[in-house]
Amino acid sequence: MNKTISLAFLVGGIVLLAFGYNAAQSVSSGFARIFTGSPTNKAIWMITGGVIASVVGLIGLARGSK
Repeated sequence: MNKTISLAFLVGGIVLLAFGYNAAQSVSSGFARIFTGSPTNKAIWMITGGVIASVVGLIGLARGSK
């Protein structure tokens, strides 16, 4: 994988993690947590996507380009 693409995945993953964390701390997520015990689906998907994109980016940077 190209290092530029890997770096873009890593940066995008970090951004998604930040947005997901902010969404998990929002008022609507707080109400959802009261009634369901978990944050909103939006926050969960953003955090999950951020983790996956970050891992793909780190693996791509570790492997290097051929």
